[in-house]
Amino acid sequence: MKIVGLKTFIVGNPPPRWGGRYFLFLKLVTNDGIEGVGEVYAATFGPQAMVRLIEDVFVRHVEGADPFRIEALWRRVYGAGYSMRPDITLMGVLSGIEMALWDIAGKAVGKPVHALLGGRVQERLRSYTYLYPSADEGDEGDAYASSAVYDDPDVAAGRAAEYVAQGFTALKFDPAGPYSSFDPRQPSLERAELSERFCRRLREAVGTRADLLFGTHGQFTTSGAIRLARRLEPFDPLWFEEPVPPEKPEEMAIVARQTTIPIATGERLTTKYEFARVLECRAASILQMALGRVGGLLEAKKIAGMAEAYYAQVAPHLYCGPIEGAANIQLAACIPNFLILESIGTWSGFHAEILKTPIRWEDGSVIVPDAPGLGVELDEDVARAHPYTGTELHLVPRDVPVLPPE
Repeated sequence: MKIVGLKTFIVGNPPPRWGGRYFLFLKLVTNDGIEGVGEVYAATFGPQAMVRLIEDVFVRHVEGADPFRIEALWRRVYGAGYSMRPDITLMGVLSGIEMALWDIAGKAVGKPVHALLGGRVQERLRSYTYLYPSADEGDEGDAYASSAVYDDPDVAAGRAAEYVAQGFTALKFDPAGPYSSFDPRQPSLERAELSERFCRRLREAVGTRADLLFGTHGQFTTSGAIRLARRLEPFDPLWFEEPVPPEKPEEMAIVARQTTIPIATGERLTTKYEFARVLECRAASILQMALGRVGGLLEAKKIAGMAEAYYAQVAPHLYCGPIEGAANIQLAACIPNFLILESIGTWSGFHAEILKTPIRWEDGSVIVPDAPGLGVELDEDVARAHPYTGTELHLVPRDVPVLPPE
């Protein structure tokens, strides 16, 4: 069996746009007609540029390759151009390709990917959702529009109660303010007080029925993160996410030592080498690798294995499309130190529409599929009917400093 073809899809994510402005999918095709799907999570360059990079890697390293020789292909791509270091853009491309190779391998032998990576450990995967606006608020609940659920603790508490009524037992929110290319900074007293009020109102609304996951985006200095954490501790969040920027985990480790809240990080990290630094300096006890960026399924499995030795847990990150979500599910199913899975709501809406068979979510958990490969199939007709023609990046920080009172 050989890889002989490549398809790419830049898919615009219609309102409410939960999971990002667009999704970047690829398909690899074998000479006997098996197709494997993957998703690239890369935010540094526009999607049209990323397609050119995917095509370049495909021609240089993937075309004609045996889809079962994933480790060897991974090393060739990782070492291309004599870089031999974590390159977040290259690893995004490789992640999508590697994901598709596992999908092909599973389909070829009639087994789900989790069966090829050690076998199922988890039957059901506890999941959480971000506190998104309701569908009748703003621009159809547009994730990029201003919404009271992001700024008003009472509105957020009401929304949290609705999600708990649906079956969720964990909720993520991030009232700490905007992020900027000029971070880190000190949190303003206004934002620190608002963050405290959010935690208080959400805890009052859900009691002990749901964990609170406090999200940030690496906005704060080490001292600023510690100041903020101390205001949040009385509400016992399950985690304090990425309190400082990702470049220097030694500083995040200082935050971890100064708070009782577990630190979670990893969505911006790639490869076992960057996660090893996090573990070695005890910067975080919850790892949030994004499968479309970290290096793919096997790399994530290796990271999860390293984490076991430090009693750290894994909570796969998802601000992306359902193909990366499907890969997250395959990983989570076969690791003993799985903690919780990020869901985009209940996997309904466009995340269901673009798959031929939607991801199953029931009573707060994702049901692990037994279908071969990744367990999902991309609906190419739906993908082609929603092209992304914009020029914005997947995520865009402010390009000016954030000043108090924000």
